[in-house]
Amino acid sequence: MARPGDHVSTIDTPALVLDLDALERNLARMAAFARGVGVRLRPHAKMHKSAEIARWQVAAGAAGVCVQKTAEAEALAAGGVDDLYLSNEVIAPGKLARVAALARTLAARGGRLAIAVDGATGVERLAEAVRAASAELDVFVEIDVGQARCGVPPADRDPAAAVELAQKVAASPGLRLAGLQAYNGKAQHVRGVEARRATVEQTIAAARATRAALLAAGLPCPLVTGAGTGTYAFEGASGVYGELQPGSYLVMDRDYAENEVDPAQPHFEHALFVKSQVMSVGRDRAVVDAGHKSHAVDSGLPRVHDPWRRRAFAFENGGDEHGILRSIGDVALPALGEVVWLVPGHCDPTVNLHDRYVAIRGGLADGRVERLILIDARGALA
Repeated sequence: MARPGDHVSTIDTPALVLDLDALERNLARMAAFARGVGVRLRPHAKMHKSAEIARWQVAAGAAGVCVQKTAEAEALAAGGVDDLYLSNEVIAPGKLARVAALARTLAARGGRLAIAVDGATGVERLAEAVRAASAELDVFVEIDVGQARCGVPPADRDPAAAVELAQKVAASPGLRLAGLQAYNGKAQHVRGVEARRATVEQTIAAARATRAALLAAGLPCPLVTGAGTGTYAFEGASGVYGELQPGSYLVMDRDYAENEVDPAQPHFEHALFVKSQVMSVGRDRAVVDAGHKSHAVDSGLPRVHDPWRRRAFAFENGGDEHGILRSIGDVALPALGEVVWLVPGHCDPTVNLHDRYVAIRGGLADGRVERLILIDARGALA
């Protein structure tokens, strides 16, 4: 196992490697953007699943972090993260009891827990859990602004749905109506800048209409929260959103890097890599020791990282334990034992395959291990 001070060449493969220099630049750029447009930043910790990294984000100016699962919230709270938003619905009574208990624990140490809802039954069960635990909880009404997943219809499609649910939250003892959850995941990977902007304009219009409907009904709407790495700049400049939830900006996977870059927005660098090694060489291919068990493929295969512009290789699916490299153009295949750096297609599920990050400084060619960072919420699915 790699130890602090070891040269990057000694890291055994396959390994999940964090370039701390690049990560810190990404961290600072997003924090500066949020400050510049006057909105709060609440990054999504489901991406990195690490309490240590979440604490870095808060230290850089984030209000807190988002999670998607009760177990993720518990793992990060155990690691010292005090301001958490479970930006998802929880419906099982057993999990809701855990949510309420965590809300009470965080409040006792000066923190807070919030959660999203999208149905009357969920509100009723949440209120009962909070009552039984003598706790209080901030609650966001989730509206479906284009993801077609969770959420009630926004007011421009159904004038009553969000208002009625918000009224139910506001009338429930122990629940505080905190505003609207309005996230459009489908917009994040619309490749062109103008096409992405047009998609998010519809998202913003739906959120604006719903906020206006709540206010017209005499209900508070303290905050509209949402946005992701692909669209945060549009929501941030909208005058509607008061909080942004990007996650992948911190490390930038291959899929996000394929979006057209808006030169007016901050530039984020690759900071997450799978270090692999050539284990076999054939006439027309080289095989590395990093397969599906070390990188997720739901958003496509990883890309071979070559910032030194020496040789170009295409990565092909080799199964659970193997990846296949083919030469692009008239270049020699890598030699047996040679190191190959991979940029994962999708960072979140890739991180969930590993127990820890090997965090380095000084670059991939000649850096050194600074620390090992535990992935506290790995496998926290419940």
